[in-house]
Amino acid sequence: MDLKRKANNLLFATGCLVLFAALAVFAGVRQMQRPVGQVVVSIGNEFNNYFISEREVTSLLTHNGRQRLEGAEPEELNLKALETRLKAHSFVKDAQVYRDLAGNLHADVRQNRPIARLVHANTRLDSYIDADGQHLPLSSLFTARVVPITRQGNQSLQPAFFQDSTGRRYLDFLRYVDEHPFWRAQVAEVFIGPNGKLSFTQQVGDQRVEFGFPENISEKFAKLMVFYRQIPPVLGWNTYHRVNVEFKDQIICE
Repeated sequence: MDLKRKANNLLFATGCLVLFAALAVFAGVRQMQRPVGQVVVSIGNEFNNYFISEREVTSLLTHNGRQRLEGAEPEELNLKALETRLKAHSFVKDAQVYRDLAGNLHADVRQNRPIARLVHANTRLDSYIDADGQHLPLSSLFTARVVPITRQGNQSLQPAFFQDSTGRRYLDFLRYVDEHPFWRAQVAEVFIGPNGKLSFTQQVGDQRVEFGFPENISEKFAKLMVFYRQIPPVLGWNTYHRVNVEFKDQIICE
């Protein structure tokens, strides 16, 4: 009796699975045959950046209104081509384009995010870089609150600087600042000297921090934190105008 009951339960469960699969296939077929309803754009914005708008995404999808999407027949759509069109935008990190069961077309966009602004004497030449060291242009829609970085001397700081083995160390420094909320808020402007050494000004305190080459980054920032905790509370923030954390096991204040 138990074997018969188990067999019946197994047949019933198998039948339910087959029915659900058939319904899913039927719904998928109906979806594929249905004209496009609405175009729904979603832009991921966890870092409060506004480099690309819903209107701009829609414009990219429709080739500035030349390609009809709402009401388009399924055979008129190439979802991969639409995704590729979105990903070609400088500030789109990733994009997915798909249809739901109601026939609507969804475009989910994840924004690229700059971590620093490359500053030039001619501000029209300024640009951003992201965490991978890739170039991002300035945007007319939004200005990112990221650390400015300048190369002192006669050489301009180009995005390609961060792509070789030497430049990647400076990118590591910028990534460290960006990944730690305290330093992201405290580091005001970064300078690369003619000798390649880093220094930066601060949002709080008049001291210029001499960081040296971008190596032992976490240890140097840890020393600077020791300075913050021990010196300004006792002597005040304006006692010293230069703090050097370049050398191992030393903090030099003048």
